[in-house]
Amino acid sequence: MKKMLAALTGAAFAAALFVTPAAAADKAELLRDANATVNNMKKDAAFAIAARMLRDARGVYIVPNLIKGGFIFGAEGGSGVLLRRTGNGWGEPKFYDMASASFGLQAGLQQAQLVFIINSDRALRGIESGNFKIGGQAGITVVTLSSGAEGATTARGGDMVVWTSGTGLYGGLSFNGSVITPDKTLNATPTTGPLAQTLRSNLATVR
Repeated sequence: MKKMLAALTGAAFAAALFVTPAAAADKAELLRDANATVNNMKKDAAFAIAARMLRDARGVYIVPNLIKGGFIFGAEGGSGVLLRRTGNGWGEPKFYDMASASFGLQAGLQQAQLVFIINSDRALRGIESGNFKIGGQAGITVVTLSSGAEGATTARGGDMVVWTSGTGLYGGLSFNGSVITPDKTLNATPTTGPLAQTLRSNLATVR
């Protein structure tokens, strides 16, 4: 009985910490935040190598505000924007949520900006197909490039290279087990207009 109560208490605690991306997140706000994230990434010295990858990338997934937190239990979640390469430019923004729960000795709260540079067609197809689990797709590698890192040559060769910039006391940022799923509500209508065009143009100017 004690073990069962402990398990139930732990599950309830994890559920309370779990950050569920809001299904009704405002498109305009997400697009503005995604554009600001790209601006921050472009200013970061650690992005120099990844910038060359972005020019040849098959797609890009931008999460302007990933929240991680926990004491004993960890949690993470955020809403993001996915754009597919179309010729020399970028296609219509689509919206995908990223969420996971993890267990471990973790403490603190962290908010991070993420940019997934998608280098392979199989990784892009995996995300677009829905319920893409990072670390759970055979043969797909993910490499993290942290803000402020110098000489990050290990970023080469990954199916996805993730640029991160975060604040807080969280001891490490791991994406294994995170699931990326389409936001059907936000994707139900076309995403056009000046905010979408600004984001597409901003990505096109990355050098």
